[in-house]
Amino acid sequence: QVQLVESGGGLVQPGGSLRLSCAASTSAFRIYTGGWYRQAPGKQRELVANILSGGTTNYADSVKGRFTISRDNAKNTVYLQMNMLKPEDTAVYYCNCKILGTQYDYWGQGTQVTVSS
Repeated sequence: QVQLVESGGGLVQPGGSLRLSCAASTSAFRIYTGGWYRQAPGKQRELVANILSGGTTNYADSVKGRFTISRDNAKNTVYLQMNMLKPEDTAVYYCNCKILGTQYDYWGQGTQVTVSS
């Protein structure tokens, strides 16, 4: 069982920035796909961005050009740098780590991001 610990959420004004971090309790982190999802009230959870073990990244259209996902395999950590935040980015953000095509699929507890003036 892999534990994921998220940090970095909070309240920020529109146009501001936040950086989310997710530390995984596995030394095999380098073979996992790391991802960030979000869920706003009354909406389904959606993929924000992910980064494959080889470094390829994917982004939701709504965050392209504003958010950047990265990983540090030495620290078993995946990051989400969020810039130019908008009120519609308000949601609970969840970290996910998985090995594609297997049952190894883990979630963090979620961290609240609120964008409001």
